[in-house]
Amino acid sequence: MLSNESLASEILGHGAYVCLRRIEGAAPPPSVAPLASLTERLRLRNEFDPGAPPARESFALLRRQAATPADIADEGVLGADWIIHVASKRGEVVDELCEGATKLFATAARARVLRGVVRPKNYTGAAMNNWAYGHAVVQQPGAVMPNAFLCPMSKTAEWWRKDWMERHTYFLPRYDEQGRIVSEGHALATAAGIPCLLRRTYKSLTEPAAEGDYDFVSYFECNDEAIPTFHQVCAALRDVARNPEWRFVREGPTWHGRRVASWEELFVRSQKTT
Repeated sequence: MLSNESLASEILGHGAYVCLRRIEGAAPPPSVAPLASLTERLRLRNEFDPGAPPARESFALLRRQAATPADIADEGVLGADWIIHVASKRGEVVDELCEGATKLFATAARARVLRGVVRPKNYTGAAMNNWAYGHAVVQQPGAVMPNAFLCPMSKTAEWWRKDWMERHTYFLPRYDEQGRIVSEGHALATAAGIPCLLRRTYKSLTEPAAEGDYDFVSYFECNDEAIPTFHQVCAALRDVARNPEWRFVREGPTWHGRRVASWEELFVRSQKTT
């Protein structure tokens, strides 16, 4: 079997999503001034106004709209009222914000932290990079692309038993002997989202992930008009006739939120929907 030593292992960045689920009957969330001061001290830019190019040292505030359960039961994500995102090239920065948020809201909300790292692309050559990323949308201000979708998932043990070359084939179309496409694969199944869906994925520090963690934590942003495209892309990925890779995927809940500009706006009471 081919060794994974050929795959890039460098860590380019760190990220986390602190999912906060309101404790019924608890007092309202406390003053958020300490977190506002912390993000300022850590020199993190608010992604609601991402700058050009978007900052790599950043945080984001997301308020619940709806959530849908899937294969992996995870009440910490499914029931989250608020999510705080943090991204940094420095792992200690992510540690500090996650710890600060968890402690500050300990009496008001239960915290579930989804964490991962950014690594170089392993299956993306020059042509694929130009096709999939050259025209991809970059992060826009929250007023322009207000919707946020958090989609954690893991691959099955059968997937991780495959060598990396075989895993690579699932991302490309498959053709019969006459050159006709038999299945689209991951790349073509997601093509509709390239120009309108911002995508960000954190990978687990280990492959497969440790018990209770996800192999991949994917995140998307879009404007209101592109919400149907997001669901169209998800449906295409889940169609194993079009995308055989999904036979090896186990999804966590899909969480839909709205990006907000300030800590104060984050904690406006939300209505939970499914």
